[in-house]
Amino acid sequence: MNPVPDIFRILPESVLTVTGVAVMLIDASLPPGFPRRPLGWVAALGTTFALWASLWQLSLPAGTGFYSTVETSPFTVFFHVLICGIVLVALLLSLDTLPENSHHQGEFYALIVFGAVGMCLLTGAVELLLVFIALEISSIATYVLAGYRKDTARGPEAAIKYFLLGSFATGFLLYGVALVFGATGTTQIYEIAHLAPSAENHSLVLAALALMLVGILFKVSAAPFHVWTPDVYEGSPTPVVALMSTAPKAAAFALLLRVVYEMFPSLHAVWSPLLWVVAVLSMTVGNLAALRQQNVKRMLAYSSIAHAGYLLAAFAGLGSIGIAAASFYTAAYAAMNVGIFAVITLVSGYDEKRPMVEDFRGLVYRSPILGSLLVFFLVSLVGIPFTGGFFGKFYSFSAAIGGGAVWLAIIGLLNSGLAAAYYLRLALAAAQHKAGKETQEPIPAPQVGAAVAAALAMAVAATLVLGIVPNEVLRAAEAAAHTLQAPPEGSAHGFVVEQSPKP
Repeated sequence: MNPVPDIFRILPESVLTVTGVAVMLIDASLPPGFPRRPLGWVAALGTTFALWASLWQLSLPAGTGFYSTVETSPFTVFFHVLICGIVLVALLLSLDTLPENSHHQGEFYALIVFGAVGMCLLTGAVELLLVFIALEISSIATYVLAGYRKDTARGPEAAIKYFLLGSFATGFLLYGVALVFGATGTTQIYEIAHLAPSAENHSLVLAALALMLVGILFKVSAAPFHVWTPDVYEGSPTPVVALMSTAPKAAAFALLLRVVYEMFPSLHAVWSPLLWVVAVLSMTVGNLAALRQQNVKRMLAYSSIAHAGYLLAAFAGLGSIGIAAASFYTAAYAAMNVGIFAVITLVSGYDEKRPMVEDFRGLVYRSPILGSLLVFFLVSLVGIPFTGGFFGKFYSFSAAIGGGAVWLAIIGLLNSGLAAAYYLRLALAAAQHKAGKETQEPIPAPQVGAAVAAALAMAVAATLVLGIVPNEVLRAAEAAAHTLQAPPEGSAHGFVVEQSPKP
């Protein structure tokens, strides 16, 4: 068998890196005042090539490269395609909603692409130091993007809160890496899976697991590590929220799956009840807090916390069933969440002058298409049949029941009913005329450009496909799950281990 060149193992990341560098070089060479909007199309084109490169990796034999630090498998391809798809939609959304005179527009597109590099690398890393580096690449880009609107007080506030709390959480993850290295003498995930059960100091392994879970659960905004989410979502530009509420979380959930199912499968009796409790807290806290919100972005921020709980319910599933359910739910949530934030971006505007639920009243009459899409995505978030949200929750709760966590599934179903109250409140507001005489100027119908129309079409298509014909995506999730089990002793999970020649 001919060895696979190492560069093919990180082909999507390489394409994204070249794209980001190209955007920055072109931006620096353009004269001041020259439109930077075409740079967004360059970034979108590069992301499309990275998406194709991710799919092409399915033709490669599953294996590792660069001294067994990065892996290519159906699991990594699944999340690479998901992340690249989200980034592409976010770029298209930004193209039509970012003002032409906005500062550092080229850097905005470059940061999105560089953040995608870290997210993709995070899903393929099988060495903990590379995991840390990939997480930092992703996080630093999103920290800067969160504070992009410097002309408002909330923008820098969101960036500072996100940076400080994110750095604190990353410290927990790094301490966990240090402890597991002290207990096993390695940072390679497959080797840790073999050495951790027989480690002399088992308490170090348990402490490492706990610290790493804290760092990862912060990234997915699961309770009680969720305090940053509402303020950051409210202060960040809505296209950035569409990105940060989905793509970094998808990468973090991929890392969580790898840590608990692949690195610490022997500690299932420890991490399973912990994630059970976190799932219940996330669902309950997120939904109860969302009920009180009148600001749409804050409401959806608490909603994202609840959805993290629904997804974590799948971790109660046994083996590949839980992995497949969690992977499918990640894709379903990404599709409908990107779509609803696209609608909110168009309605509220870049400056977000209309952020409240009341501002959406009568949207169906002002803009029938956007109003209908808003109701459609809200219905999917509730979990109504024939939408991606329904099958996502169905597979997640089914996995929990299969793993014996019947009460967890019941609590999830009750929380889904609770969530319907605030989702349908926004949907009813959009479908109603304002009562009485208008005391203010009528709100104009939002303008939908070609790029944002394409973004909305992609989100709608993905949500419908996942809700009506989910079999193909579910098969891909199951194929990903079967490659995410700890390898047998003396092997590399049946993978072809590619080693770069030493100089």
